[in-house]
Amino acid sequence: MSIEDPRVPDWWRTSIIEMRPGVIRYRGYAIEDLIGRVSFAQMIWLMTRGELPSEAQGRLLDAALMSAVDHGPQAPSIAIARMAATCGVGLNNAMASAVNVLGDVHGGAGEQAVEMYTDIAARQDAGASFADAVRGGLDRAIEQHGKFVSGFGHRFHPVDPRAPRLLALVDEAAQAGVVSGRFAAIGRGVEHELAARKNGRRIPMNIDGATAVIYAKLGFPAPLARGLFCLSRSVGILSHAWEQTGQGGRNKGPIPREYLWTYDGPSPRDLPARER
Repeated sequence: MSIEDPRVPDWWRTSIIEMRPGVIRYRGYAIEDLIGRVSFAQMIWLMTRGELPSEAQGRLLDAALMSAVDHGPQAPSIAIARMAATCGVGLNNAMASAVNVLGDVHGGAGEQAVEMYTDIAARQDAGASFADAVRGGLDRAIEQHGKFVSGFGHRFHPVDPRAPRLLALVDEAAQAGVVSGRFAAIGRGVEHELAARKNGRRIPMNIDGATAVIYAKLGFPAPLARGLFCLSRSVGILSHAWEQTGQGGRNKGPIPREYLWTYDGPSPRDLPARER
């Protein structure tokens, strides 16, 4: 296939970038016009959504992204980044190793929370009362993902300190007319319903539930919520991989070497004699 072959230009098709010698345009905007005028969060929006957000929308997205950058080496992705660094790999390898574990259990809660919120909103739009929509959406989420409701409760924090601040920013944006208050109300409705089911014991919204409110409000599809979390957590992953590289250490496993795992296999046994 030669460069003159008419099939070459359409081998890949994209509406994201136009690039030729001396020209780089993202979604139609020249890179030289974007540089210094558009924030990184606004650029993420442009690349994934096709249009630039308002400055207020960009600030809300930026708050969600920065709030989830790190949660310490007890988080699997961060621990893996540090362990990979002690194996002598480069930063890109350590980061890739860590990002690869951001799955349904560690990293997917935001996506699942957005799914639940949008399901509740759809039930309302179909005519269900707010209470019935919340109950129905919550039941469906539990059926799909189990009894641990994505976006609520935290194994370390009685109240996740990130969530109230994010919700306060959402409330401010709603009052200013930047977004509607619908998904904040839905998130709080789920929190209320969970407390009712636990005989008044509150299970507060966590970082995933709060960022999901923002992503849903801003119109991001649920699968993109996980991608956005990957971008956010990559900052912490990079930081820890770089710090561990500076600290040194070789083949540093998940537990100190004086502590061994529980073995529950067969008792010591002899190899059977070989038949002659």
